[in-house]
Amino acid sequence: MKRFFYLIFLPILLDSFQSISSQEVKSIQSPDGNLSIAFQLAQNGTLTYTVNAWHQTIIKDSPLGYSDGKTGQLPAMDWSINNSDRHAVNSVWKPVWGKRSVVKDEYNELSLDLAGPKSGGIRYLRIESRVYNEGVAFRYVIPTEEKDSLPAAFELTEFRFAGDYTAWFYNGENANIGPEKLSESEGNRFPVMTVKAANDLYFAIHEAYLKTGDPLLLQSKKGSTAFAVVSKSGKLAAGYYSAWRVILFGKTPGTLVDSHMIELLNPEPKGDFSWVKPGVAVWDWRIDGAFIDGFTYSMSYPSWVRMVDFAAENNIRYLVLDANWYGPEHQAESDPVKGDKASDVRKLIQYGKEKGIGIWLYLNDVGGRKFPIEQTLKQYGDWGAAGIKYGFMSGTPAEKNVWTRKITALCAQNHLLCDFHDGPVHPYGQMRTFPNAVTREFCHAQLDAHRVFVPSTFVTSVFVNMVAGPIDMNNGMFDLRQGKTTRVDENQPVPSTLVSETARTLIVFSGATIIPDIPEYYRKYPDLLKFIASQKMPWMESKTLAGEIGEYIVMARQANDGNWLVGAATNESPRELDIPLGFLNKGKYKVTIIQDGENAHYLTNREVLKTETKILKSSDKVHVKLAAGGGSCLLISKI
Repeated sequence: MKRFFYLIFLPILLDSFQSISSQEVKSIQSPDGNLSIAFQLAQNGTLTYTVNAWHQTIIKDSPLGYSDGKTGQLPAMDWSINNSDRHAVNSVWKPVWGKRSVVKDEYNELSLDLAGPKSGGIRYLRIESRVYNEGVAFRYVIPTEEKDSLPAAFELTEFRFAGDYTAWFYNGENANIGPEKLSESEGNRFPVMTVKAANDLYFAIHEAYLKTGDPLLLQSKKGSTAFAVVSKSGKLAAGYYSAWRVILFGKTPGTLVDSHMIELLNPEPKGDFSWVKPGVAVWDWRIDGAFIDGFTYSMSYPSWVRMVDFAAENNIRYLVLDANWYGPEHQAESDPVKGDKASDVRKLIQYGKEKGIGIWLYLNDVGGRKFPIEQTLKQYGDWGAAGIKYGFMSGTPAEKNVWTRKITALCAQNHLLCDFHDGPVHPYGQMRTFPNAVTREFCHAQLDAHRVFVPSTFVTSVFVNMVAGPIDMNNGMFDLRQGKTTRVDENQPVPSTLVSETARTLIVFSGATIIPDIPEYYRKYPDLLKFIASQKMPWMESKTLAGEIGEYIVMARQANDGNWLVGAATNESPRELDIPLGFLNKGKYKVTIIQDGENAHYLTNREVLKTETKILKSSDKVHVKLAAGGGSCLLISKI
């Protein structure tokens, strides 16, 4: 028996040795040694990579490179790795605003210079990779010495996962796709793709720093655990940089939410952005037609003044004006500078300045394209507007990205913040290069398109969509029954509780937290209004304390006055949680705890709540009860 074993085993060893020796293998680890990526270039020109996390293979032998869509491919036969460079970075980034005031920027980098024979076509390709403690990224570069080009290139990148994991996907302005097994996925899938590989291992697929080409699009076949990049890359020529392909890792899903890796893969800002001030904003869209105490709200000057006064009273930084202030937004004749209520808007901006409140202006893509965008945005800047909300952008995904980048840069020149709505290009870290890119509607916003979302949609989106960057979800509706005190054409009850709606305003990361209700309903619940008013950005620190995708989340953020706020939200199931206060420094703290009231429920008893105040230490825990679809809010100040 032993003799038979050796006769069979020896050829296997020889085959394995020959297979390895026919490849050039280069690898690099994260600074803490937990993550690694390895690249292999076979003699036949096949370039592949593998990714390991905590001694487990997560992505196995997956293709890299480009094709011309016919028979050409790079790299190809007789290509080789001519050079490899390594270096380590250990520094800090201090963002103008973000999830925290100081961000560690630490990674190991490996660059591979590949070269092919002098037989026509592109001869040079560089693979740049970085491994952070929280993830892996790589991109393609065509070096400047390249003389040829490839007019239409198709990326060969695949993510061949080592297991049939569970995944969730971005799904436009709808509930996310998932949970679904990788082998059940079929057709196109949009990032962010968030994956649970084990109870203590999560990862997410996205991209960073997209200069040209289509935003990332993935495709899978049913029965397979592999996902291919099918978005078009555009022309390859000297100086080309692809977007970074990013795989974030964490022991918990909250680690993915808290990461800054996507922003760090974008360039540093150029110029002064000290004028960028994130904050809470009130909004005139959902109040239009609300009637209360003898007053009818409308999208007009008297209501705008009323909203500015409320904002000034409650540490709310902005008022966002929505569509039709310069005429019907979808009509080509509506002039975004001279139309309809333009004179009232100019007067309002000056009134807002007197009160310390900035005014955002809506701009539809119709007016944005028909009238010179450079002149329009300069005019808004000259008026003293605080920002623009850009809606209904047209074009292909690649064209949208180019237009978005142009508008963001023009807004920066004119000291305007920007928020993109209605199917925007996904965030990919722009807020580092352009800190004025404070948010976008990369989600199903509350009451969007006359549809409400259920609690499980919220506690899924925060672990999927929000991984990409700041999102505008319009949480914080207080008139949950929606009678005559809300917009005339939108009166669906909101499936949430008052406490959950308030907690969500904190949980969702955004440089413009836009709350949708009328002042009277916020004043009706002073404890909840105080929680919203205490969200003084920029944040000094943020921590996802606990959570599970589709189940619940607990988020803590430190305001710029040093106080901490904690928001918890659950899905359709009630839940009890112990929230440890170990994120606080030693000492005693005054903790105001706001919870759902007795018998609260997101469908039948939305408005009940209870508040208590305790003196606690950092070693203590706060026990909270979340109603079905409910939440909890903590306001913490040091004694």
